[in-house]
Amino acid sequence: MLAAVVAYFIKGLCGFANTLVFTAILSFGSVNANISPIDLLLGYPANVILTWKNRKNLDPKVYIPLAVLVLAGSIPGVFLLKNVDARAIKLVFGVVVVALGAEMLSREYSKKRVPSSRLVLAVLCGLFGVGALLAAYVNRVTDEDSSFKANISAVFIVDNTFRIILYSALGLLTFDTVLSVLKLIPFAFLGLFLGIKCSNHMDGKNVKKITSVLLVLSGISLILKNL
Repeated sequence: MLAAVVAYFIKGLCGFANTLVFTAILSFGSVNANISPIDLLLGYPANVILTWKNRKNLDPKVYIPLAVLVLAGSIPGVFLLKNVDARAIKLVFGVVVVALGAEMLSREYSKKRVPSSRLVLAVLCGLFGVGALLAAYVNRVTDEDSSFKANISAVFIVDNTFRIILYSALGLLTFDTVLSVLKLIPFAFLGLFLGIKCSNHMDGKNVKKITSVLLVLSGISLILKNL
């Protein structure tokens, strides 16, 4: 219950990183195979709420190509992960995400804009669908906090829909999973709406700084888990 409140408070505040927080708290007593399906079902309505709330800032030029890339890249991404050491890939991703988060944070304190390859980020997102990489890409193509949340949540909806179908086919979404979600969803919604309320009273630049810090933590988490 505490994990759901905290994770979805962060989700409401920044638009992502709920999986990082939720998994980090619950991994002390549960395996990831049991955590991911619950977070997937909790995250789906949260993404719908954030997308609807910020719908005026949805940009089809941002979320549609990225959503298509994520879906199109799922097959070659799985193929690559099956034929290459997954731990090595995730370690590299961890370093990349830490660097991206640090660079994003530095940009908030500098008036100079450091050029970055949106194309490279987009391809990486498409191949691997890593939430932190998605956040890094959408952060670069949006200016306002509401625009960031609207577009990244729209991409997450497409990705979550695909994963729900996949998890169902693999038998990972069980009756116990659904029961756990029903018990936790009031706490997830509580955290989400508290996070949204806090973000409404915060300066957009401060929210972006928090987002950058969460990206760095996401990268560090990836590195530590795969050492």
